[in-house]
Amino acid sequence: MLGIICLIFALNAYTISASFIKPCKPEDSACIISSASLAIPFFAKGEPQMGIQPMDPLKLELIKSDQGGLKIIFKDSTLTGLKDCSVENIKYDTSKMKQHVALKCNLVLTGDYNIDGQLLILTAQGNGKYKINIQDMLIKAVIDISTVNGKDGKPHWHISKWSYTFEVLTGTTFNFENLFNGNKALAQPVLDFVNTSWKDVMQEIAPPIVDAIVAKVVHGVESLYKSVPIDQLQA
Repeated sequence: MLGIICLIFALNAYTISASFIKPCKPEDSACIISSASLAIPFFAKGEPQMGIQPMDPLKLELIKSDQGGLKIIFKDSTLTGLKDCSVENIKYDTSKMKQHVALKCNLVLTGDYNIDGQLLILTAQGNGKYKINIQDMLIKAVIDISTVNGKDGKPHWHISKWSYTFEVLTGTTFNFENLFNGNKALAQPVLDFVNTSWKDVMQEIAPPIVDAIVAKVVHGVESLYKSVPIDQLQA
């Protein structure tokens, strides 16, 4: 999901060489939104020669959470859906060197899980395959940019810090196989609960997932910024 967020911030850098994208001025949000919408599928494929790995599917090797009496580990996970995210808003504040973006995405996360502890009001324990289907996740992010000298002697952007918020607007469905070692009498109430109370469950388990996704994308964008000087980032 959120994987594409920061990558979109680098949109104007690639529009220089992508003929199907119109370069935009920093203050022209309408142009940037239109260009970003066209560019998302292209960027989701990745650009390995610039250090940008494929974003859809996005591989997440390990996601861990241990808080509030609940331990969760997601391993060898695959996220799909980033290439179809819609751009709700993008703004550049050149005076404060901040970039703001809002995306809405439908995402599917699959892989292996291990869960043990108190999931809200119920005890949950098990390990096996999992699938999380997220409908209409709205992600709002702010990126702080600084300027550094690149190896080419030109000024380059550098991501100094980033933050985000997220909200699921429509719904989320969960499937955890082999809960309680396959005991359906114990597993079914947990599955019913997490799917009925999906909003509360997402607040409990989603933050480390979103953190992992955003961190992956920030790394890719930072690689792009190292490759492309500022004088090619803006129209």
